[in-house]
Amino acid sequence: MAIILDHLTKSIREAAVFNPDVQIAPACILWPDRDRQWEPVIARLQAELPELCVLGDYAPDKLTGPAIWLRCVLAGTIEGVVLPEGHTPILYLPGISRQDLRAVESCPDPLKPLAELQYRGVIWSQINAKDWTLLAYLRSDQGGLALDAAQDRDAKNAMLLALDRLIDEDVELLKGKRLDKDYFNTLLTGGDPVRDLLLWLDDSEAFRKGRTDNEWTAFVEVCKSQLAFDPENEGELSGAAKLAERQGPWQAVWGRFCEAPVRYVCIPAQIRKCTSPAFDLFADEILAGGWPQWNEEQERSLFHDLKALDKVPAHNARQKIQELEKKHAARRGLVWSELGESPLAMALGHLSVMASVTGKSIAAGNVEDMEQAYRNGGWKADDALLKALSGLDKPEEQEAVTTAIRAIYHPWADEAARHLQSVVSEATYPGGTHSSNKPLSCAEGECVLFVDGLRYDTAKRLQDLLTDGRLEISEHAVWAALPSVTATGKPAISPVSDKIHGLDDNTDFEPSVAETGQSLKGGYHFKKLLKAEGFEILEHGDCGDGQGKAWCAFGDIDHEGHDRGWKLARHVDHIIGEVRDRVTSLLDTGWKAVHVVTDHGWLLLPGGLPKSDLSSSLTASKWGRCASLKPGATVEEGLYPWYWNPGLHFSLADGINCFKNGVEYTHGGLSLQECLTLRLSVSRGTPADSLFSAGLSEVSWRGLRCSVKVEGSVSGLSLDVRTQAGNAASSVAVSAKPVKEDGTCSVIIEDDDLDGRSVTVVLVDENGALVAQVDTRVGGE
Repeated sequence: MAIILDHLTKSIREAAVFNPDVQIAPACILWPDRDRQWEPVIARLQAELPELCVLGDYAPDKLTGPAIWLRCVLAGTIEGVVLPEGHTPILYLPGISRQDLRAVESCPDPLKPLAELQYRGVIWSQINAKDWTLLAYLRSDQGGLALDAAQDRDAKNAMLLALDRLIDEDVELLKGKRLDKDYFNTLLTGGDPVRDLLLWLDDSEAFRKGRTDNEWTAFVEVCKSQLAFDPENEGELSGAAKLAERQGPWQAVWGRFCEAPVRYVCIPAQIRKCTSPAFDLFADEILAGGWPQWNEEQERSLFHDLKALDKVPAHNARQKIQELEKKHAARRGLVWSELGESPLAMALGHLSVMASVTGKSIAAGNVEDMEQAYRNGGWKADDALLKALSGLDKPEEQEAVTTAIRAIYHPWADEAARHLQSVVSEATYPGGTHSSNKPLSCAEGECVLFVDGLRYDTAKRLQDLLTDGRLEISEHAVWAALPSVTATGKPAISPVSDKIHGLDDNTDFEPSVAETGQSLKGGYHFKKLLKAEGFEILEHGDCGDGQGKAWCAFGDIDHEGHDRGWKLARHVDHIIGEVRDRVTSLLDTGWKAVHVVTDHGWLLLPGGLPKSDLSSSLTASKWGRCASLKPGATVEEGLYPWYWNPGLHFSLADGINCFKNGVEYTHGGLSLQECLTLRLSVSRGTPADSLFSAGLSEVSWRGLRCSVKVEGSVSGLSLDVRTQAGNAASSVAVSAKPVKEDGTCSVIIEDDDLDGRSVTVVLVDENGALVAQVDTRVGGE
């Protein structure tokens, strides 16, 4: 790569080339520049041409001085100033033309010491003996660069302003390109006028302060030329309005804003200062989506529509939610959703899923039928409930979504629970008792990971996180022990369940060691049983050595649920992500398999579960959904045998009711959500062939835009640029982009300070696993 600076220094030095057979070496190279066009880059040139001296005020450290001083430098009589050998001295003469030197008689006295050098030296000039102007050097095919540079006044002014950056441009890349005012102004503003415009709209005062007068002038000219907009005279609010309108060339500016809106946090506020058009009821996101005011009005409308579902029959509420989804779905694709300004539209997508799932009753058939229906999709209603609540911050948002959830989810879940309770009362509970179940099997080299409260839908989330093509996962449905509380359920799914039983006088659902009768409460004796069976107990963060058998507990969803109520929804993904990391860490340590088990699920209903009255005078102990009765007490609620001692019975709340008032999260009863759980067995598998079925065949740069060509299967692949290939957090791209069906893709590096920095272009699959990578430099080699 040869830049203009390289060509320029070579051209100046070649002016001193002579034929030693008929000529003597020139004493110097004179470089007259009447209009001082080259003056802004002389300091840069002196770094490349150490023999370059400048006519001007006395500054010996810069090889600058008056004419008589320059003569003395050439003569070698200035102490401390020695020009390098091997190169002919160059004298740059700003404000002086070739004609000024030729007219010796009229030559100003300060210049006369240099006049005779035109005879002993050479002049760097065009073939027609005229001085080299910047335009001439760019256009001339005789000693110049032969580039297509515009000759109009605006272009000439712009090229002079951009000279300092122009000399760093690759000449080969400039050939065939029209170098007009827009090119030079864009170059001066950093090569990215759209980014600069967004930065100015975001904070006009800071932007102006951070630019030289030349850079500001160039920025204004680019905006006037490319966007028909004058920042200096029209102001930032006018620009913000044009951005929101997204008309003509402003559509590209809007697209760039949407790629990384968090980089321009003040722009929405700027648009809000503008008067938005009066949109009618039929305005959509295409017409009005650039205005946050319109989006806010849509959110207010959706709030009232969701609130109006209170006391609406479930089937009508579901229909209304689907109608609202058709109206508001497109808003989730707008920038306002990414900025967190469309929480109700985001929640509505999950409410729509819930409406679809709960529209099909699972309160039918026997237990096996209900299990199948729930596993085939019923669990997605519970998943959608959590997702609908997860992005809500304001009380009014939670109020509206809660109203919708209670309208469509509550009757569905309650109906299913009552049917399950009815079926079980007439048959047997599928979870059985301890005498009908075997201990969890665990082979050498395997680890059991207990997660308290890993409900079926959260286990499916965990399974999705673990599905990256390099792990083998098998799932097995497990009915929790009754009552569905930790004291009963945790020992039931352990490898030592055959060493445990329930005492006849138990009232707290806590079993005991069969041999000694010691209670498992507190966990000491439970761990002692595990150790006696050869299990290593791995505490938090300890992964062991992959040898023997191990038991560990991690990810207490149940504790978070009891503490937070419906707000657990905000934290589920984080907890599940930590469990995923724990599983992979155990496998990385060397465990052949990790069996993820849980004790129970739970019910969650924002606004509180309905209450069942059960007098404390009838109970020995009472929890959220289960109660141990006093001898001789009779209640209307159903009685069920205790898993650890079928001779003891307890009472469970009907439907999804709760024995306590205002409880949003609880468990202990009989429902699919509480009792049907999922055990996952995870092991290292053979990497899928799909991980190696695609590769990067071409990587190219155009400024800060990286484009690639991918060969092979591109389904589910995305492109990213990182400083560390395996670390997604090290991404320097505005955002990762999915690869198109034709195998092409491009991403933008927003920070131009990274230009020239070593990075890695990576392809990742849907789960974030690396598929291919290529080392490169931002901007190209």
